[in-house]
Amino acid sequence: MKLFKGGIFLNKVLKTLTVAGSDSSGGAGLQADLKTFEEYNTFGFSALTTIVTMDPDNGWHHHVHPVAASLVAEQLKTILAGGPMDAMKTGMLGSVEIIQVVEKMIQENQQQNVVIDPVMVCKGEDEVLNPESADALRDLLIPLATVTTPNLFEAGVLSGLGKLSTIEEMKVAAKKIHALGAQNVVIKGGKALDGSKAIDLLFDGNDYLILETDKINPAYHHGAGCTFAAAITGGLANGLSVKEAVLKAKDFVTEAIKAGYQFNEYVGPVFHAGYRLSKA
Repeated sequence: MKLFKGGIFLNKVLKTLTVAGSDSSGGAGLQADLKTFEEYNTFGFSALTTIVTMDPDNGWHHHVHPVAASLVAEQLKTILAGGPMDAMKTGMLGSVEIIQVVEKMIQENQQQNVVIDPVMVCKGEDEVLNPESADALRDLLIPLATVTTPNLFEAGVLSGLGKLSTIEEMKVAAKKIHALGAQNVVIKGGKALDGSKAIDLLFDGNDYLILETDKINPAYHHGAGCTFAAAITGGLANGLSVKEAVLKAKDFVTEAIKAGYQFNEYVGPVFHAGYRLSKA
């Protein structure tokens, strides 16, 4: 199979996988991942773990419906029948049993370029969806991560430090999460820290890299975290180093936020073609 790009036929199609939940509003979850994978010129596969709906009659409250772990396993069996993935990511996994299925798949297939986005809450919600799942993420999947990409809340849970509000606290949390087994840790601070900068942090076990951009106003950022992790996945599939993949992902998600739009009174998603359109 060949891919036509820029007048040249490429001999290999790069394959990326997301194991994640469905966001029916289209901005986050596996919808965001697949859109991002396409922008990185990779062929995206998806295994659905949860269905998330939002209720406009109840303040956009989220309802989360996990699928059976056995069905996740069947999806992965189908996907991997076509051969190994060049990179993969996880998103919302929904249950301990699903996490165990994903761990088994990564181990048995010796999957490389694994991005673990340890989704614990839905945007707009502030409680861990399932504390047992958070523990399973920490114990089973973080040690398998080439890169893990917690936001401030998730980094606080994984590190045991609780609420993080400064760069120094992010550094301490990143070191603790790295000690859990992740090869690289990206803490997505984004717009959550005080000040005029949107700040993220990469820690590779030795060095800290601070990624800063000006905060965007208005900021249509629904799906930014999923998109950032998916962009790192796409970069790794394309042969970038972790540092290169993270730096490009930061630019990618920044342009996606700039190109975002107001979906309704509750949410404004990023627009995943923003990076490509900005370069056109």
